[in-house]
Amino acid sequence: MTKVLAIDTSTYVLGVALVDEDKVIGELVTNVKKNHSLRAMPAVEKLMQDCDVAPTDLTRIVVGKGPGSYTGVRIGVTVAKTLAWSLNIPLVGVSSLELVAANGRYFDGSICALQDARRGQVYTGLYRFKEDELVTEIEDVNILMTDWLQALKDRQEPVLFIGNDVHLHKETIIEYLGELAHFAQVSENNPRPSELAFLGLKREAEDAHSFVPNYTRLAEAEAKWLESKEK
Repeated sequence: MTKVLAIDTSTYVLGVALVDEDKVIGELVTNVKKNHSLRAMPAVEKLMQDCDVAPTDLTRIVVGKGPGSYTGVRIGVTVAKTLAWSLNIPLVGVSSLELVAANGRYFDGSICALQDARRGQVYTGLYRFKEDELVTEIEDVNILMTDWLQALKDRQEPVLFIGNDVHLHKETIIEYLGELAHFAQVSENNPRPSELAFLGLKREAEDAHSFVPNYTRLAEAEAKWLESKEK
């Protein structure tokens, strides 16, 4: 019997889900600007209590490993690593962008999940469903939005844009891609922790001690420190 706990705190969305084989037992999702460090573990405990699942019933932990908010990603990964280590069960990390892209499974074309990274940049990747399997066409990257859109324009293929930050770039997307650009429904923009659980079911586990988030780029403070050292 497989019971999976999925945790995602990589954006403002806090998502926790319990999956049993091919059944979603419970799911908790909020999209508010509140501190994940105060809410993540209580959310896990409440969901497990409501679903009558004990920690010892769990057989796998799946976590959104980024990119996203540096602090948010660290919180989810820390909780997941601690649980996996203490329960001695497998830990699996899944791209936070891939998780959002999974909501676009009914789109016939490429799926662009993105998060705003400020200063005209985005975290983004390109995905596609093939025979009901989500495959990566372009790996997650931190890039100027205009450079990314030019690359997509060169492909001359329909693209579904999905994610809570898409609206920030919608005008520019349309300017570059015109009718090739499609936009997900509002209800599809939140990453779903149950999707995270199912994505993680098919992945190889990683060592809990050496598992690290995928920030895609250096934290701003670290980048500035390295720049000062070079000077």
